[in-house]
Amino acid sequence: MELEDAKQLVRDAIAAGIFCDLGSGSNVDLCIITDAGVQFLRGYDKPTTKGKREGRYRYEPGTTAILTKTETPLSLDVVDEFVQMMDAE
Repeated sequence: MELEDAKQLVRDAIAAGIFCDLGSGSNVDLCIITDAGVQFLRGYDKPTTKGKREGRYRYEPGTTAILTKTETPLSLDVVDEFVQMMDAE
């Protein structure tokens, strides 16, 4: 496999991770390791950009009407309580 093909393959794999995992960020960085040494390609690609907020998205309390409200009391019984001392060291 040629170097450019390998870079594209890795870029596609990282981009798939970016699109499928919301916490992955949005930049593709590559690290190329060859006999000649190591090359870091920071910012190799940016497959997606962060959107710009167009307005204010905070709503004051009471803005949305509550149609129904149900409170269900829970009755819990402690079946077994076990306390074990631990060494804190």
